[in-house]
Amino acid sequence: MAEPKSKTARASVRAGTAAGGGLTFLGEHRYLVPLNHGKHAYVRNLTTGKTRRLRTQSDAFVEEIRQLVEAGHGAKLRGEFDQLAKDHPADGWDETAKRLVEAEVFAD
Repeated sequence: MAEPKSKTARASVRAGTAAGGGLTFLGEHRYLVPLNHGKHAYVRNLTTGKTRRLRTQSDAFVEEIRQLVEAGHGAKLRGEFDQLAKDHPADGWDETAKRLVEAEVFAD
């Protein structure tokens, strides 16, 4: 049975879709929906079918991204982190990506 989603979660996803930051882009699914100026994000895991709200500085975030990279979604995720850093430079997405590289999630 699917997990119930809160009104806040549904509203945030709808707001992201309306603002161009939704879950699809040119027919492709987005993995990350930024929240709280980069402090949290919804991570859409296509391998499990679940969307989790995670703190970007948490170990759970790192492990969720690692799972997606190991499933072959690394290049797309790197592109999303680069785009988020470009679109929201004050939100620390470049530092989040750097932390993932240091944790050996992305091979550089």
